[in-house]
Amino acid sequence: MDEQPLQQQRPWLNRYPDGVPTHLDLTRHASLADLLQESFRQHAALPAMRFMGRSWSFGELDRLSRRFAAFAQSQGLQAGDRVAVMLPNVPQYPVVVCGLIRAGLVVVNVNPLYTAPELEHQLQDADVKLLVVLENFASVVEQVLPRLPRLQVLITGVGDLLGPVKGTLVNTVLRHVRKQVPAYRIPAALYFNDALARGRGAPFVPPALGPDTLAVLQYTGGTTGVSKGAMLLHRNLLANVEQCAAWFEPARRTLIGQQFTIVCALPLYHVFAFTACLLLGLRVGGCNILIANPRDLAGTLKELSKQVFHFFPAVNTLYQALADHPDCATVNWRHLRVSVGGGMAVQQVTAERWKAVTGSGICMGYGLSETSPVVSCSPVDRTDFDGTIGLPLPDTELAIFDDEGRRLGAGQTGEIAVRGPQVMAGYWRRPDETAIVLRGDGFFLTGDIGVMEADGRFRIVDRKKDMVLVSGFNVYPTEVEEVVSQLPGVLECAVTGVPDAKSGEAVKLVVVRRDPALTEAAVRDWCHDRLTAYKRPRIVEFRDSLPKTNVGKVLRRALREAA
Repeated sequence: MDEQPLQQQRPWLNRYPDGVPTHLDLTRHASLADLLQESFRQHAALPAMRFMGRSWSFGELDRLSRRFAAFAQSQGLQAGDRVAVMLPNVPQYPVVVCGLIRAGLVVVNVNPLYTAPELEHQLQDADVKLLVVLENFASVVEQVLPRLPRLQVLITGVGDLLGPVKGTLVNTVLRHVRKQVPAYRIPAALYFNDALARGRGAPFVPPALGPDTLAVLQYTGGTTGVSKGAMLLHRNLLANVEQCAAWFEPARRTLIGQQFTIVCALPLYHVFAFTACLLLGLRVGGCNILIANPRDLAGTLKELSKQVFHFFPAVNTLYQALADHPDCATVNWRHLRVSVGGGMAVQQVTAERWKAVTGSGICMGYGLSETSPVVSCSPVDRTDFDGTIGLPLPDTELAIFDDEGRRLGAGQTGEIAVRGPQVMAGYWRRPDETAIVLRGDGFFLTGDIGVMEADGRFRIVDRKKDMVLVSGFNVYPTEVEEVVSQLPGVLECAVTGVPDAKSGEAVKLVVVRRDPALTEAAVRDWCHDRLTAYKRPRIVEFRDSLPKTNVGKVLRRALREAA
């Protein structure tokens, strides 16, 4: 396979949209700090983000993030120290992250909904010096502090950047009316607005940063094992944001006289939104509409009804929930140019429903924490949903390998591997785990099973560890879920394997009903007509909901453990 001509190994190069180059100049910026400085200068008057009726310009983000960088240096933090950011999509997140990048500090993204043990693991593993947390989650932080005596904590409230009048009102309502801030006691804590005040008068000395400087520790979601920190260097993230900018350019160039505006409903601490919303917006002079709680569907749609927007990255569950909501029609969707689904497989029924409601087809994207994250995407100028993860981005190579490490050809199923400038340097302090996934030839083994079609599109079959082995036959949960999801009366479903004395494993199907009248017999009949015998669910269970990560990805591991 390795001796084949380039166009045979990389047939996707012939399918790129017009105007998207196959190779990019990735030397434009030496670091993310350089990218920020250029964007702040070029787009100073444009809004960089919007939240709760207020906008902040690139110039304001420049000033606020510089103050935070100066504050961090005044606290004795040195370039390379790790700082954890435990915030939802509030304006403090871009301010803090841009400040940390400018100060040469390493961003450690933390899920605000972590339990105390999960939080403690990540803070200890990364040896975090400072934790920035929204006060709504400070009570969890309090629980871990006795075992992290050197950790400095900086607390902020939702309204801290909204001005003295509106900000005080918002914080008061959340604390005392809605009771959304559990009681906590952290006597040595610092507070966000005090930090900005200190930073206003403090000197800031930009450190020397280069492409190989560590920028982010992005912890894996833990859906397939222990959470590990993927080391993303400045050059990894710079490469991926340039790749994304080039890939979405066919859509952006249709916006004559309009600022590129992004719906940032995915949480920014997740690598998908970190790159495809925050960094992309900063790179192209775009504006991010920050949605702090997308699970509040009515509130999300109310906010979108006030906005003009062009780019909407999301996961299957969010697309489905918004399209089914009665308030969906209150939003003006006609400016929406690109909807990109990632994080989990987008189902065809969801894509068809979304397009019918909004007029926008869903492009499937694919990526991982270890790849900064995007490695492939459907062309944005094609709106027909085909169920694939599209084509590798510029300067990115995807390949399929078998269990012996041999490269396979088109149409053959094996493990997807990625080689490109966005691939991580390795796992933080885990050389043994790094050696398992990073081959000597530079390919990163994703753990996903897939196939390359003859024209260069790639298709995910399933997670390698989610595969169910029934009497020696491989059953891929996504295939069964795709079939069941098309049954009228099914809202959501998930498949996992359970031990079976006869077949080794059996297929278990968990269904969330859309129609309360849906019966087990109806589900079995549907599967009988559409799946071969060994793929049919042995067990069918109905539930009110499925266990999910905060991003909306179904946790099959939780279903397996429950079984």
